[in-house]
Amino acid sequence: MIYEIAEKAKKAVENNCDAYEIYIEESELIELDSKQDELNFAKEEIEQGIGIRVIKDNKIGFAFTSNLDKIEETGTQAIENTRLNKQDSNYAFSEVEKVVDVKKVYDKKFNDLDLDESVEFLKNVIATASDSGCEITGSGFSASEGRSLIINSNDVSIENEGTGFGVGLSVTIQKEGQIATAYNSQSSRFFDLDGEKLASDVCELAKKSLDTKPIETNDYDVVLDYYAATGLLQTFMGAFDGENVRRGRSILKDKMGLETANPTLTIIDDPLLEKGMLSSKCDGEGSASQKTELIKDGVLNSFIYDIYTANKVGAKTTSNGHRGSYLTTPMISPTNLEFKFSESRELSEIKKGVLTTSVLGAHTANPISGDFSVEASNAFKIENGELTEPINKAMISGNIFEIMKKVEGLNTEIKQYGSFIIPKLLVHDLRVVGQN
Repeated sequence: MIYEIAEKAKKAVENNCDAYEIYIEESELIELDSKQDELNFAKEEIEQGIGIRVIKDNKIGFAFTSNLDKIEETGTQAIENTRLNKQDSNYAFSEVEKVVDVKKVYDKKFNDLDLDESVEFLKNVIATASDSGCEITGSGFSASEGRSLIINSNDVSIENEGTGFGVGLSVTIQKEGQIATAYNSQSSRFFDLDGEKLASDVCELAKKSLDTKPIETNDYDVVLDYYAATGLLQTFMGAFDGENVRRGRSILKDKMGLETANPTLTIIDDPLLEKGMLSSKCDGEGSASQKTELIKDGVLNSFIYDIYTANKVGAKTTSNGHRGSYLTTPMISPTNLEFKFSESRELSEIKKGVLTTSVLGAHTANPISGDFSVEASNAFKIENGELTEPINKAMISGNIFEIMKKVEGLNTEIKQYGSFIIPKLLVHDLRVVGQN
């Protein structure tokens, strides 16, 4: 069926433009949400749509539809839309390359999963949290299956499929007039989520966060838990976007080949990673997926590009032109970002420090300078390698680009949150401003 749709779209445009690209997407979704401990939203959805891009007279046009009876009209609209854009010889579509299969991105269990089983799973998460003495403020579960096909006038034809599962839980707990909150989530390509462990861990974190004490303003060794690390790393990774570099909006411009991170750190963008949440055979433009070493032993090695930006600067695409869906055109975006440390530290080595589970306000960091000031959330003092008392409100400030020059990996479990595949991170001499 999906190839028949592609052929129909091809016939609609091939004789009326210089080049074409057809992207078709089919998805099935189960989504649940609760407000407090009551399920208040449940959705099963099947969606199918097509996005068509064309190049005519060095101008690009795009149109999309979810009405597959209007493919011909959509193709015509894409061609008409080229008139709205300026000529640019850098517009191009992907060429045929060797495509590598990705492993462990599809779970057949999805085919047997129904709404009732999904509801039961989320109810068990909620019940575990309630039994642990926590009040649920919100929870959610999702399961999805997706297939896509991209073909173009250069004879590219690549099909991708995958599944994804996720669960999240936020809780609050009250004791003697004090209130503490906590949140965490899990995601996987497979339905191997441990919802009960998630609930137990979140509740335990909330309980430990009660009875906070102020901390003295000073420079500390700061451990960034997974959520805290990913919040700040978003700003850092924005500097690798080839479009930001081209426009002079990246502090890493002109620093290729220079040491920009701790020499023990290598960062790899790997869309071929086994079981990676963002793994696929190709990007949203049909460029065959490839690994890209962004930082090698602390040295800046590469930026990430889509086809257009690569052409603008005389580089090659790094297969990082990704789509949110058939509704959008490709944009530069990382895939699975592996942070690999050749050495790791132990929590027991930290004599006096702070661990923060997450940070509030990471989005306010300056994307160009890297300066940030964030509020530590679910934070604890570290004394002689042990987590001691929870910390009252505290601000953490610094510069993400300076942090990366001395960041170290802790010897902890490696987890994927969004694009980031990381251990807990250790940063020395980070400013912590205590508040009563």
